[in-house]
Amino acid sequence: MPSSTTRLVSIKNRRISQIKHSLILPLLCLAPLTASAAPSEAEIIFSNEVIECASYYQISSDAIAAMNAPQMQVVGERLKSSSTKAISIAQKYQAKEDVADVLSNVQQKQLASLPDNKSLRDLMGKYKDSCKTLLAEPQQRLDYWIMATM
Repeated sequence: MPSSTTRLVSIKNRRISQIKHSLILPLLCLAPLTASAAPSEAEIIFSNEVIECASYYQISSDAIAAMNAPQMQVVGERLKSSSTKAISIAQKYQAKEDVADVLSNVQQKQLASLPDNKSLRDLMGKYKDSCKTLLAEPQQRLDYWIMATM
């Protein structure tokens, strides 16, 4: 009697394993499709805004580092951290290579707009508050762009 029970349990376990595989395999096949879906217009606009912030933070951090003022080191590190966070957010919506390309172009434009390498007043006026808000609540800004592009 125990051998037939063992056989039934073994058959049942194999059947459960087959069912698991038949359910999991299609999900695994779909995962790459969803991950590589092209970003929406709203996501592209949003990530480009985030990239502008990343560039602003990088330029500001580099300018502070060039000042060689130890008392400003903490500020420079905070700006660099904000840049890293912004890049990370942008990479959720665009490929790393695309983010790097856009960042390079934006940085060139922002640097060209400066009257000299030490005067960040114009960039700060344009980006300081908006980027701070964007990084504090990125989903809110993305939701805005989703609604604006409908």
